[in-house]
Amino acid sequence: MMLSESEMNIKLAETKRYLLAQGSLEETPALGIILGSGLGRLADLVENPKVIPYREIPNFPVSTVAGHAGQLVFGWVEGKYVMVMQGRFHFYEGYDMAEVTYPVRVMQALGLKGLIVTNAAGGVNFDFKAGDLALITDHLNMLGVNPLRGANLSDFGARFPDMSEAYDVEWRKRAWQTAQEMGLPLQKGVYAAFSGPSYETPAEICYARMMGADMVGMSTVPEVIVANHGGMRVLGISCITNMAAGVLPRKLSHAEVMETAQRIETEFVRFVANVVRVL
Repeated sequence: MMLSESEMNIKLAETKRYLLAQGSLEETPALGIILGSGLGRLADLVENPKVIPYREIPNFPVSTVAGHAGQLVFGWVEGKYVMVMQGRFHFYEGYDMAEVTYPVRVMQALGLKGLIVTNAAGGVNFDFKAGDLALITDHLNMLGVNPLRGANLSDFGARFPDMSEAYDVEWRKRAWQTAQEMGLPLQKGVYAAFSGPSYETPAEICYARMMGADMVGMSTVPEVIVANHGGMRVLGISCITNMAAGVLPRKLSHAEVMETAQRIETEFVRFVANVVRVL
């Protein structure tokens, strides 16, 4: 059942009160960071961390996917105070879009103005390979639903938000420059979100490529839409953990995704930490 604007605001106020009561916030975080499948080790870099399991937070869903720790971590990374989601929520888990994007609304209620979203993605672009990191330049919403459907939360944004620069151009430039300074090969491209949990068919991947997709996944887009609605600047980073269906003559598995994510996690963590410093 869709919530009214007042019902959602009541839930957000309750969550905000709980987080503030935990003494979690030393100040308003400069950034929110959402960590995708197998990429949770970035949270280990957080200094003076305050960790709160999702299950203890009023109105928060609970992450059910392997590779997602399911906790908020508040603390310092490269001199900036951050709010890290160690695990996210997906439409395929059975949550509705309001639940999937609820943590982003909480970030906005707490006053955050910037968001880094990360994910494990399948490579569609033939020039990509498993193990690459890629900046997201734009996205295709193939989920069949928009998280802004229903009552508009007018305290956060307009009914019809602009999405012409969903991924902040200046932040992308800084991230690209950071990668060059690190000597880190970096791809870039369009991310297409499918609903999952089944992987896409070769025909669907062919269609996605024809539509302009360079990588595919089952997350990120709802969070980015809601972040833009609430006026947040967004940077997106994909870890190409496998090539999508039909690109290579092999079957897909979540185990492969996790294995590749773990293999490149050290490089990913180093890159994101350096990006945090320059944003």
